[in-house]
Amino acid sequence: MISKIKLKELAAYRLQKRCDEEAVFVVEGPKMAAEAIASGASIRTVCATREWMLANGEWRMASGEFYEVSQTELERLSGQKNPNQVWMLVERRMENGKQRAEDGKLVLALDHIQDPGNMGTLMRTADWFGVRHIVCSHDTVGCFNPKVVQATMGAIFRTWVEYVDLPQWLASCGMPVYGASLHGEPLKADNKLHRQGVLLIGNESRGISPEAMAAVTHPVLIPNLGGTAESLNASVAAGILIYELMR
Repeated sequence: MISKIKLKELAAYRLQKRCDEEAVFVVEGPKMAAEAIASGASIRTVCATREWMLANGEWRMASGEFYEVSQTELERLSGQKNPNQVWMLVERRMENGKQRAEDGKLVLALDHIQDPGNMGTLMRTADWFGVRHIVCSHDTVGCFNPKVVQATMGAIFRTWVEYVDLPQWLASCGMPVYGASLHGEPLKADNKLHRQGVLLIGNESRGISPEAMAAVTHPVLIPNLGGTAESLNASVAAGILIYELMR
């Protein structure tokens, strides 16, 4: 069982500042908890209902401390409207992003992505195609934002995200930079695209910033075959372009 003092202490992690200070993030729900355990993530704390505890014998091997909580106690911890069975506090990974950028594979670069749902879906899309390295401008929403974490559907455990001075990083990466642009070269069956490079996706409404666009070596356009929609969702555009670059 959990004490009132401990419950109050853990409820403080609803504040992003507290999580940032301690380099941790919150994971909620059976699906995300299973992803955390399967990934071998360093799990500091587990708070779960008896229902979850009885159904998940592996939790004891995955966590530093465990507390059985009631639904009411879970609601005090959770940032969600309808908390579901389990709440976890997970250590953030620290990896060498530069090494990942140089491994000859595609890198996804994100410029001023603001919507947490879009960010999470972009990470999930990258994960689907095996893109493990994501580079973001400093004004892109944080990948450990609770809404982002939930939207990744587990991709948070399989992708490495770093925040950089994006125009400078792009200019010095030494790889082709493909930028999604309304003024780019339309994708065609005979386009010769390279798997090694950087795919740059811009802001949901304004696109790629002029500073980042200056580093783009290959502007590309997804043809508007319907001729009516004004734009594509950032994560949809990323999925189409990653597929074209990797096929």
